[in-house]
Amino acid sequence: MIVVTGGTGHIGNVLVRDLLSSGEKVRALVPPFEDTTPIDGLRLERVEGDVRDVNSLMQAFRGSDVVYHLAGIVSISPGKADLLREVNVEGTRNVIRACLEVGVPRLVYTSSIHAIIEPPPGTVIDETLPFDPDSAIGDYARSKALATLEVLEGVERGLNAVVACPTGVIGPYDYAPSEMGQLMINVATRKLKAYIEGAYDFVDVRDVARGLVLAAEKGRRGESYILSGERITVHDLLSMLEEVTGARAPSLKVPPALARTIARFTPLYYRVRGTKPLFTAYSIHVLTSDCLTTCKKARRELGYSPRPPRESVRDAIQWFRDHGRL
Repeated sequence: MIVVTGGTGHIGNVLVRDLLSSGEKVRALVPPFEDTTPIDGLRLERVEGDVRDVNSLMQAFRGSDVVYHLAGIVSISPGKADLLREVNVEGTRNVIRACLEVGVPRLVYTSSIHAIIEPPPGTVIDETLPFDPDSAIGDYARSKALATLEVLEGVERGLNAVVACPTGVIGPYDYAPSEMGQLMINVATRKLKAYIEGAYDFVDVRDVARGLVLAAEKGRRGESYILSGERITVHDLLSMLEEVTGARAPSLKVPPALARTIARFTPLYYRVRGTKPLFTAYSIHVLTSDCLTTCKKARRELGYSPRPPRESVRDAIQWFRDHGRL
């Protein structure tokens, strides 16, 4: 039996599909307030629970062979530090405690590339760099770094765990949608009027899901693995979207300095509009920071092999079309 927390999320529901297609029996931990649309119709066992309730975790984890812990809050907006700590850090601490008490044979924790310390420009980010919450940029990155350290400390106490660090996830089955999914929709519907030049490493959600399975099967206890894809510029990403959707991508480029000034006021704008934030101080920092990452370790030890971003963009747009998002 395989248990997945966060199975209704973007990576989570794709992981569940991957596991089911391989013939695995899957049990999904679902909080009572969660929208279950991403996993509706899938042949899995659902159990009600919350990572903030350790007793519900112990009940869900009993009899499991592997626990994939993906449940967490993803936020690029300020003002959510308490919730991020409560769910991402304390929730992970509860998962570790439940795994140890129940005797779960294997835990795979989905961390983030942002949990790894950001090195000087031009330095390749790999698994030799530490997880450092004190140097993390933003509350989300800090919470993931703290949670990852909790997992590694759990290893010291006998936990058989491995950590995976995805980069920027894109691709189909993006029900929420994610920030990148919303950006794709905005381009396809001609709602994006300007862009900020920068670059980032984007990886297909299906490759991340497969990487998690490979980490469970082949990952070394206590090790972390970066699940990255390919570094592409915002301009090239918009060009791909223009080619795939037929919608003209914006040509107005906002200088980073001006973007940072405007971003001071965008949290209020998004709250008033009730829309998903795309343009924040954190997202600007990510796009303009060093994003040279490598997945050599995952390729070498796990057999991980990500696909090109053009395929991910094409399949994401097709999925949005098929599900009436365009």
